[in-house]
Amino acid sequence: MSMFCFQCQETAGGKGCTVRGVCGKTEEVAKLQDLLIYTLKGLSEVVVKGGFNAKDLGGINYQLLNSLFMTITNANFDPEAIEKQIVKMLSVRDELRKKSDKSDFGDAAVFTVDSGESMLKKAESVGVLSTEDEDIRSLKEMITYGLKGMAAYTEHAFNLGKEDLEIIEFMYNTLAELLRDDLTADELVALTLKTGEYGVKAMALLDEANTSRYGNPEITEVNIGVRKNPAILISGHDLTDLEQLLEQTQGTGVDVYTHSEMLPAHYYPFFKKYENFAGNYGNAWWKQVDEFGPFNGPILFTTNCIVPPRKEEIRKRIFTTGSAGFPGCKHIEADENGKKDFSEIIELAKTLPAPEEIETGKIIGGFAHNQVFALADKVVDAVKSGAIRKFFVMAGCDGRMKSRAYYTEFAEKLPKDTVILTAGCAKYRYNKLPLGDIGGIPRVLDAGQCNDSYSLALIALKLKEIFGLSDINELPLAFNIAWYEQKAVIVLLALLYLGVKNIHLGPTLPGFLSPNVAKVLVEKFGIAGIDTVDSDIEMFMAQ
Repeated sequence: MSMFCFQCQETAGGKGCTVRGVCGKTEEVAKLQDLLIYTLKGLSEVVVKGGFNAKDLGGINYQLLNSLFMTITNANFDPEAIEKQIVKMLSVRDELRKKSDKSDFGDAAVFTVDSGESMLKKAESVGVLSTEDEDIRSLKEMITYGLKGMAAYTEHAFNLGKEDLEIIEFMYNTLAELLRDDLTADELVALTLKTGEYGVKAMALLDEANTSRYGNPEITEVNIGVRKNPAILISGHDLTDLEQLLEQTQGTGVDVYTHSEMLPAHYYPFFKKYENFAGNYGNAWWKQVDEFGPFNGPILFTTNCIVPPRKEEIRKRIFTTGSAGFPGCKHIEADENGKKDFSEIIELAKTLPAPEEIETGKIIGGFAHNQVFALADKVVDAVKSGAIRKFFVMAGCDGRMKSRAYYTEFAEKLPKDTVILTAGCAKYRYNKLPLGDIGGIPRVLDAGQCNDSYSLALIALKLKEIFGLSDINELPLAFNIAWYEQKAVIVLLALLYLGVKNIHLGPTLPGFLSPNVAKVLVEKFGIAGIDTVDSDIEMFMAQ
């Protein structure tokens, strides 16, 4: 077995990728990512045992977040970038260790490597399978994946000038805890829920960061056609990168289109002042292999989700920044003030044709918590009158598996007196369907990116309050969530912490869940998979 990775939904056979990642990452990249995680655990042990406080660590905190983010599925495929990050974090670890008066550090805090080859050799002994007990491994990996998702959201907030040192402290403490061999399954289950608690804090922090800078999302129609100007396509999740790109393209004759998870940027009032903010191009991340060709212009990845391009011509048009990376693609670094120079992308765009039209029309979104609260009276009246019988939370991720057609069919077949609450790229399975409205309330309410699942939780808690219920699970609300990568994992753990039960998760349950851990989730939280569309709708509507 040359590698082992089972962190995403599409992992080979639902068990684990052992030769090459389904995502496209190589054995080398997989192993380097494993070693980077091990290095972060060692750094965290030094921080915790050495008695260092996050408030005194400055830029190290950001490097912790960025390192974790680099290991998220489809974020960074560049072995040189990951190797460079390992070297950087080992240096940080060692400098901190020298400042400590402790000496009882474990291997993760003291190991040395001197080359890429020695890194790969070390990685073989510290990867996922180095934890032999299947259930302990399952729980430790679930917590690790939760931390990766938490790091992504916390980094976005950090880029907007918002930081919560309690979250950072929790991450150091938890990474250090994961090195322990004596943790019991019960202790790890408790730590899993604690991770969910801090996941809620991370999403709340990012929500505050986004809305304080860009305003509260509002109901918005987004054009999905094209204009006649040369253009740049921006993908990923980081709104600060979008802001800088829009500023730098003003007056250049170059338009900017969003792709996939960047679509919700259109809902923020702040971005509507940019006349060259043209619309959204394409669909969910995995369709980029067909849609990047006709776009014609350069593509900027601010985070995941990159699909390895099949054609060299497209690779030459891809740029990365932040945690993202791909071999052969230009990476744009920020300066010491967080500013990025996108002039090379803009100049390239001017030399290329305008995007080709692949669809026309508009899609509507912007139903984050503040906007839905403004409609609360209308929503409550619709529920009380029976016009709305049930809400379905269909947030999460999209992916390549043909079985994901389930979610389109599910949305199409839902009774007309139901409303879908969504966030994340899962919405592309149904956000362009003519599902109509209920008394002026669209039947698909899009709150935004995957991190805006927090909005859906707030909406549910508000409805519980309005209807005077003691338990969120008493609401006419069902959870049928699609997942793909680690940000969906932290959203799931956050929902479990908030007390949400009977979540249905698909199209398959995570490969990292051992049978015993899956049994605990089923018995304690009512977690379940999906069945056929018809039987699931019948089951949900009977509840």
